[in-house]
Amino acid sequence: MTKPAPTVSPNTWEFLRDAMIVPTGFREYDARWKFPDDINLPGITALGLGLGTQMQRRGIEPVIAVGNDYREYSLSVKNALMLGLMQAGIHVKDIGPALSPMAYFAQFHLDAPAVAMVTASHNPNGWTGVKMGFERPLTHGPDEMNELRNIVLNGEAKSAAGGGYEFVHGVREAYLDDLVGNFKMTRKLKVVCATGNGTASAFAPELFKRLGVEVVPSHNALDYNFPNYNPNPEAMEMLHDMSASLKASGADFALGFDGDGDRCGVVDDEGEEIFADKVGVILARDLSKLYPNATFVADVKSTGLFASDPELIKNGVTADYWKTGHSHMKRRVKELGALAGFEKSGHYFLAEPIGRGYDCGMRVAVEICKLMDRNPGMSMSDLRKALPVTYATPTMSPYCADEEKYQVLERLVARLVAMADAGHPLAGRKIAQVVTVNGARVILDNGSWGLVRASSNTPNLVVVCESSESEAEMRAIFEAIDAVIRTEPLVGEYDQSI
Repeated sequence: MTKPAPTVSPNTWEFLRDAMIVPTGFREYDARWKFPDDINLPGITALGLGLGTQMQRRGIEPVIAVGNDYREYSLSVKNALMLGLMQAGIHVKDIGPALSPMAYFAQFHLDAPAVAMVTASHNPNGWTGVKMGFERPLTHGPDEMNELRNIVLNGEAKSAAGGGYEFVHGVREAYLDDLVGNFKMTRKLKVVCATGNGTASAFAPELFKRLGVEVVPSHNALDYNFPNYNPNPEAMEMLHDMSASLKASGADFALGFDGDGDRCGVVDDEGEEIFADKVGVILARDLSKLYPNATFVADVKSTGLFASDPELIKNGVTADYWKTGHSHMKRRVKELGALAGFEKSGHYFLAEPIGRGYDCGMRVAVEICKLMDRNPGMSMSDLRKALPVTYATPTMSPYCADEEKYQVLERLVARLVAMADAGHPLAGRKIAQVVTVNGARVILDNGSWGLVRASSNTPNLVVVCESSESEAEMRAIFEAIDAVIRTEPLVGEYDQSI
């Protein structure tokens, strides 16, 4: 195979013939490009040929389940990807339009050794990409992505005989059956189901009805133009819309799902957004009663309550803070045999015997309904208010160029570790520990903390702070972390700040 070109002019003979791939689309744990600006259809076929070559090199049985999200161009992207996979000698099992977790489910359901899901996740229209994996329930991490990148960009992909294609019917129905099982609500529950006209519109309303939940629909008609907002339950626009629907309908809570259905956002009965890490603590409290001495993994952006909450301590919970990113978290949950993993962005990884370890917004919805059924006297806001109060910043992202952010971060981590080693206080308190699995999470002697890490997806650093004591302390932690960050002239302005 010839090497793909980094640029080919649109509306030329070459654009329809030659593979074009901008290298930066290969991310830490998936691939994502603006389409067709940064990758053309021949480029997608080259990606498929590379992925198939990677399977062949690793000795993986040449069978893959492939799905696509509900975007106008996703089918043509998937067809181009499948063409490349078949060229590499891979037998493709096409499951049709899908959520990412439905594609992960298909790996188990069809006993397929590999999966490729065409999705731009929660990115706005104009983006495409692929989430892929070989070892279920895991998806590619940095090592696998680097290997794939080299195969594709260096022109190392090879054609092979034996490729084939089949369309597999019935996976959506099997996925819904698997989610519901034989569970039926015993308490009345009215839930705003917000899907932002994205792929989850074809799943979530039916799922709730099967559970015996009354659905308040919110933008549940499939429409790949996303006429109301881009489905992303971290975005305030979606959360405010969910809150308005909740207040207008008197629902018990609202659940919102992102573009490919692997994340879930929660708004309680008072119209308050509960960040996913706090929802994780609510779920962990409930699950650790059923499964005492469980291990839970939380990403480094998440609340310190997983380690400090008295209820979790009482139930014998072990908390493990790990790298942000769905592939990192899935791998860690599997390695530790954890019951679940929670990521502040809204990815939840519910492992056996609850789920299969991959991130599934629909599974989270089911488990939240079950939690409410087990706590019939409690509202969602009661469960929120039962948690110890902490004071957290939103996720804040100062600009730092992709080519420079990791070197900048390395220097910042070294400075913060040196501060701790020298016994210097931060925000007037002793530094108890600096966790460096993903940037630096500086934990103070009262459990409050501040984090700086590099974004995996954008040219930014990421800063989050939380105080167990007061808003004033949270602000002081942010000022102290920011003062260290400002020693680096390559770091620019924040996208938002406190």
